[in-house]
Amino acid sequence: MMAAAADGLGSIAIDTTQLNMSVTDPTAWATAMNNLGMVPVGLPGQQLVSDSICVPGFDPGLNMMTGITPINPMIPGLGLVPPPPPTEVAVVKEIIHCKSCTLFPQNPNLPPPSTRERPPGCKTVFVGGLPENATEEIIQEVFEQCGDITAIRKSKKNFCHIRFAEEFMVDKAIYLSGYRMRLGSSTDKKDSGRLHVDFAQARDDFYEWECKQRMRAREERHRRKLEEDRLRPPSPPAIMHYSEHEAALLAEKLKDDSKFSEAITVLLSWIERGEVNRRSANQFYSMVQSANSHVRRLMNEKATHEQEMEEAKENFKNALTGILTQFEQIVAVFNASTRQKAWDHFSKAQRKNIDIWRKHSEELRNAQSEQLMGIRREEEMEMSDDENCDSPTKKMRVDESALAAQAYALKEENDSLRWQLDAYRNEVELLKQEKEQLFRTEETVTKDQQLQFLQQTMQGMQQQLLTIQEELNNKKSELEQAKEEQSHTQALLKVLQEQLKGTKEMVETNGHSHEDTNEINVLTVALVNQDRENNIEKRSQGLKSEKEALLIGIISTFLHVHPFGANIEYLWSYMQQLDSKISANEIEMLLMRLPRMFKQEFTGVGATLEKRWKLCAFEGIKTT
Repeated sequence: MMAAAADGLGSIAIDTTQLNMSVTDPTAWATAMNNLGMVPVGLPGQQLVSDSICVPGFDPGLNMMTGITPINPMIPGLGLVPPPPPTEVAVVKEIIHCKSCTLFPQNPNLPPPSTRERPPGCKTVFVGGLPENATEEIIQEVFEQCGDITAIRKSKKNFCHIRFAEEFMVDKAIYLSGYRMRLGSSTDKKDSGRLHVDFAQARDDFYEWECKQRMRAREERHRRKLEEDRLRPPSPPAIMHYSEHEAALLAEKLKDDSKFSEAITVLLSWIERGEVNRRSANQFYSMVQSANSHVRRLMNEKATHEQEMEEAKENFKNALTGILTQFEQIVAVFNASTRQKAWDHFSKAQRKNIDIWRKHSEELRNAQSEQLMGIRREEEMEMSDDENCDSPTKKMRVDESALAAQAYALKEENDSLRWQLDAYRNEVELLKQEKEQLFRTEETVTKDQQLQFLQQTMQGMQQQLLTIQEELNNKKSELEQAKEEQSHTQALLKVLQEQLKGTKEMVETNGHSHEDTNEINVLTVALVNQDRENNIEKRSQGLKSEKEALLIGIISTFLHVHPFGANIEYLWSYMQQLDSKISANEIEMLLMRLPRMFKQEFTGVGATLEKRWKLCAFEGIKTT
């Protein structure tokens, strides 16, 4: 009934620019939209177009309520026309306005228009149900919003074929199927019609699709061929043809050890080709003879390689036994440390770590011993295979070796079980000690804290004492230098006083002029200055021999490589490799004589306090 009413009212033209209906009259809008088979715009009810199709925030009622030009969902830039929805979900479409026509959607309650099966590579659509007065320009105006149109073939009847540039544009055109098209505001039947858009089977589309398929097939074949060529193994090198000259060259190559493998393949191919005849038989015989001479070389090489393998096995076995002995020593150390004499002095964390290390070392020791036993069994089996004969003496030796191997294996098992028993005993003792520690009183905890605090204070006092001792030593050295300077100056003063007395007597006796006295004073001042300069030079001159200069050069390079400094023992051990007669005291005295070049620093706290010498020559250069 609603479809019939919509068809009956199809001749009525709707011109939005000439509507004089009151905006505030909702019943008039409801009547008009019900006649078209749609829910009225701007009234509560079902939405005209789904949110996936509409622009977000777009109000369809703005078209008629305010007279604003409507937004067309077919604009390519907006991409408002989605692909055809699934058949089971009914999508409500909206009115589409163009310049010369208007498209009204069909009733959403009606079934969607049917389409034929899509041909491969389809770019052409069939459009039927066009108005009789619809021109090619109007059709292009409506469908060019779906995409670029390459051709429109319009029939004299009310249908046409439209070919698009791309395949996805056909889906947008199919979306318009079922719309009622009305030209302008005319009420004539020739100006209205119901569109039916369907896939069209065009030869051009099928030809282009076939061309693309062929091109893809060619590309795939080319790709497969390249892949096969890449995975194919390389062909063997070409073998030259037989001639006397080539045979002479090949005979020389056969004598060369490095080119023998290449030459023997050429010789084999010539013999298989049938190049041997009466004329060339002697030449081929000499080449075969030279090939036979390589047999002894190959056997010698094999023997040397076997000997190397045996030596490597022996070295590996010796190294493995050395490793196993060291593992035994390590495990013995752990077992000794878990006894009560030493175990009581470790903290809880230290005991835990020692226990973990002991277990790990025991596992590694057992694995190494099993590997060594396996090697020995293999050797015994090889020896038994080599000495497989019927003599009773050899059988007795084999039995004795087997018994010895079994005895050794039993001894190893006994040792491992004993070590495991010791480990379990240690664990039991550890658990007992942990239980005893749980029952310790708060007084013991406070005593431990007091002991730790006293130890820290003692470490601080020891560090302060060391710094004070260093300051005292420095002050002593400064006092000694001052005393030496004072004694030197006193001696100079005595000499000058004697000179002055002598000059005065000479002046009184001979009556020298005032100028002579000035010259004497200048000489005395010069002597004093020269003396001072000599003293300064004596202080700065710390090197007495070429050996000391060489030592300073070696020490400075060593300390330059160690920017955090090094203690005197480390430095002495390095210098002792160069000169075994040098002592640590001699090196320390040499470093103390050059305070501008080397300085001593203290690192650590308490028991870890350590003296380190550092190279400060570059710092002195920067400051000066």
